[in-house]
Amino acid sequence: ENSPKIEGKDAFLLFQSFGFPVELTQELACEIGVEVDMDGFKNEYERHRKVSAASAKKLFKGGLSDASSETQCLHTATHLLNEALRIVLKKKDIVQRGSNITPERLRFDFNFDRALTPEEIAAVEQMVNEQIQKCLPVKRTEMTVDEAKATGAQGVFDDKYGDTVSVYNVGDFSAEICGGPHVNNTSELGVFKIKKQKGIAAGVRRIRAILEKKQS
Repeated sequence: ENSPKIEGKDAFLLFQSFGFPVELTQELACEIGVEVDMDGFKNEYERHRKVSAASAKKLFKGGLSDASSETQCLHTATHLLNEALRIVLKKKDIVQRGSNITPERLRFDFNFDRALTPEEIAAVEQMVNEQIQKCLPVKRTEMTVDEAKATGAQGVFDDKYGDTVSVYNVGDFSAEICGGPHVNNTSELGVFKIKKQKGIAAGVRRIRAILEKKQS
């Protein structure tokens, strides 16, 4: 097509689904004499973020302090951490026992009966950072609780859910019932680092972690 512009929604789709930086889209478009509708891109980005944030307002009491971009990044990192723990510790019955996320750090409680070794901590960090580096898309799908169970999505199924739930998929790595909000793509996250672990009750561990800025 002889369109003089790449639509903002198309540039956003490249970013959201494939982790393709809009700056690179601009560079490639410039090489062939085509502009990118950056106003449209920004509008689409904000629209997507507001939808995610609005769906989570009622859930802030459940662990999120606000809907800032930093908190959303750490919220998505928590989903990656949850799945990485199951894989590294080889315990598929690990579930979230509590969570608190601020713009500065995440706190994640889970059922496990001993301290993680330094090697296990390093393996969990490596697995989470590998998913971040893969630029995985984060997608939200509404479905019934039974459909969510059938997909293998993680969730505390004795909770009282409504007729439909939101399932957030981080690529094909993680799937959880969650109200959001989340980032659009793991490329938005920094470098995941576990800062502390401790036991808080019999059979329950707590991890504190942060996202450090990527080295430029």
